[in-house]
Amino acid sequence: MATPESESFVRTFARGLRVIEVMGQSTGRQNIAQISEAAELPRTVVRRLLLTLIDLGFVGADEKDYWLTPKVLRLGMTYLYTLPFWRQSQLVLEELGTRIKQSCAVSVLDDGDIVNIQRFHTKRILAFSPSIGSRLPAYTVSMGRVLLSGLREDELDAYLATTEFTPLTPKTTTDREALRAVISKVREQGYAWSDAEYDESICGLAVPIRGPGGAVVAAVNVSLISGEFTEEQARTEFLPLLKLAASRLKEQ
Repeated sequence: MATPESESFVRTFARGLRVIEVMGQSTGRQNIAQISEAAELPRTVVRRLLLTLIDLGFVGADEKDYWLTPKVLRLGMTYLYTLPFWRQSQLVLEELGTRIKQSCAVSVLDDGDIVNIQRFHTKRILAFSPSIGSRLPAYTVSMGRVLLSGLREDELDAYLATTEFTPLTPKTTTDREALRAVISKVREQGYAWSDAEYDESICGLAVPIRGPGGAVVAAVNVSLISGEFTEEQARTEFLPLLKLAASRLKEQ
């Protein structure tokens, strides 16, 4: 594996990706000073990288500001197209959401967060309704706990040892050993439940999507309004349909 200290690491390439990343974290146009500060790179370096990205068509510019172009979407869509189940997931979620009349989603794990890669919204929109590409801390939500349950034991140990567990609501589980116990339970029962741990108005039920050999590659969930369903009620009403949806998305 290449590290910043190894000969295999291409520093300029890494810096270019960093510039794209920080530009994508802003909703408006940015100047070189703003990009330089966010990327923690010298302005002269940022200027050269921006000129290259302009030539490649990934960045637009006027006299003082810079912005990403739609061509950047190719980078993200390329990842989604590599997922064998992604194209089918839209249809599966639409059928599931229409049947249960609740919002549902598919996500994957990345650096301790879940990343939504497909989403179906009902007309009854929750106060917080993530879109494709949005990220949530894995330890707080049902899909995250399903994805964490698929880690090897050494990977889970590293996650628990290095993650800062912030209490986002009064119900957020932040104790490392308590989280380990929760994740172990998810492994045993094959689903995860989270209630008001990320947002006090939301609870959720999730199951794994498995790849070859049974590895957990993604998760599918149903999002509910907290207080309207207990875990037992949600499990009775939605778990069989969630498992059916996951089986339809299973990698062959």
